[in-house]
Amino acid sequence: MSQPTLRVLYGSQTGTAQDTAQRIARQARRRQLQVQVSPMDSYNVANLISECLVVFVCATTGQGDPPDNMKNFWRFLFKKSLPAGSLSRLDCAILGLGDSSYPKFNFVAKKLHKRLLQLGASVLLPVGLADDQHDLGSDAVIDPWLTSFWGKAVTLYPTLADVTPLRDDEPLPPTYTFHFLDGVTEKTDDRLSIPTEQPVPSQSHPFPCRLVSNRRVTDVSHFQDVRHIEFDITGSNIEFAAGDVVMMHPRNSAEDVQQFCQLLRLDPDATFRLRATDNAAVPARLPQPCAVRYLVESYLDINAVPRRSFFELLLTFATNELEHEKLMEFSSAEGQDELLSYCNRPRRTTLEVLADFPHTTAELKVDYLLDLFPEIQPRSFSIASSLQAHPNRLQILVAVVSYKTKIHKPRRGLCSTWLASLDPAQGEVYVPLWVKKGTMKFPKEKDTPVIMVGPGTGVAPFRSALQERVAQGKTANVLFFGCRSESKDFYFRSEWEDMTKAGHLTLVSAFSRDQEEKVYVQHRVKENSELLWDLIANKRACFYIAGNAKEMPASVCDALKEAFQQEGGMSAEEAEQMLTAMERSGQFQSETWS
Repeated sequence: MSQPTLRVLYGSQTGTAQDTAQRIARQARRRQLQVQVSPMDSYNVANLISECLVVFVCATTGQGDPPDNMKNFWRFLFKKSLPAGSLSRLDCAILGLGDSSYPKFNFVAKKLHKRLLQLGASVLLPVGLADDQHDLGSDAVIDPWLTSFWGKAVTLYPTLADVTPLRDDEPLPPTYTFHFLDGVTEKTDDRLSIPTEQPVPSQSHPFPCRLVSNRRVTDVSHFQDVRHIEFDITGSNIEFAAGDVVMMHPRNSAEDVQQFCQLLRLDPDATFRLRATDNAAVPARLPQPCAVRYLVESYLDINAVPRRSFFELLLTFATNELEHEKLMEFSSAEGQDELLSYCNRPRRTTLEVLADFPHTTAELKVDYLLDLFPEIQPRSFSIASSLQAHPNRLQILVAVVSYKTKIHKPRRGLCSTWLASLDPAQGEVYVPLWVKKGTMKFPKEKDTPVIMVGPGTGVAPFRSALQERVAQGKTANVLFFGCRSESKDFYFRSEWEDMTKAGHLTLVSAFSRDQEEKVYVQHRVKENSELLWDLIANKRACFYIAGNAKEMPASVCDALKEAFQQEGGMSAEEAEQMLTAMERSGQFQSETWS
């Protein structure tokens, strides 16, 4: 039997599944296999009937949802009209990437596995369920799963056993080649010009929105800088409702761009054209021709904590013995604890790693930049305003991420730090944006009450909902808001007070540090069990949670179930069943982030 072409299809939201898919493709190339890698939505799913070997790598997002770049694939695959044996020629394997702290752990991979079996596909090995919560991260599952996969592939295609794979430290050809141009300036690609016929903004066509204001809303003495940021969306065709999110691509700082170019001996003002070495498409976000400065500032993620694949690629350039040895260790399954200690736990950035491996960095070839450094992923923020209260405006609430690890320099969030640095007082600032439907849906019926639990910046989508509901005459609103201190981080206080005075809102607040005993929103939920039971059991109120995924959502759910037991005379099991039923019907919704 001749060697197959391996097709690797991925669904990725944050880039991790894409990185894993590319890692599988590199392993295939080292085995001299023909391999094609693509996001599921860029692949014509009807071609699956003629594929012979496919690996599906998929993440699970939100409340058990497929990533954005596999949604069309997902819809097609679950069509009831597909015949039961339509994939009977297909040999495949499914690798799921998930986080067991979420209730629907690896839901997409499990559901895809079940559907492929229904359609007659032959699944070569048990579905891989990688878990971010494992001490050694996802690789604790991925490594043995891949070993098992290649074993099955050799059994299916015995000629693979005759091939001597390339060594791990031998370089593979780059995906693209750079062709530098003399005397050619960068094509601006109309990145900030406003097109005359504007489609609805999307990831491929964001709209450059003017930054109107960028205001700190926490007291200067408060440990955290939180910003209330407003954009002018006039003429953009952007529309949104409560619960929707705004998306944007952040940029690296000028200081980091300069350091990167110095380390790699790149001229930031040089311009180049990219050419694909295989049949890969040139990234749509990069203008042709493109300046090195734009590539590094807006596209290459040089501030992320590098994944293992980065060290595997870096290894192929290492000529210094000490650096080669260390990179070999970081690339191996046995060296993963060492890598976690060096990189993940202290949150060391790619840029800092390059500085730690100066000999290898000096050997890097420019053609490999897009293989080494992933694309900056878009960031999402809950929209904190309603068009009914603020026409032509879009507002967000952003906590500027900054924290210490054992590394001397504080760790900073790429997007929040970049946003905080934008100052419209220094001249006009435009940020390309697009809007995505959120997971939270608010009731259309006028009389259905809503109960919202939104501590900290989790209150953002509820401000949008309250502005929208008040404008529509929906006044049965309860908000549980929590923060550290009434005087330092009580976001939108005057607005809540005005709504309360007008009879449009019942506000219950929890200030955790204003007294000796810490008081959180879950304590306030417990104290208000009678009100909540009446609203939920008698008036069919909808219940919402938004905020940090750490402990708050589970604690609020426990307090709610206690209320059901106390006020409704339920057993613990019945309270659990009631909450599950509410979740299934959409009466209970949550949007949390880690």
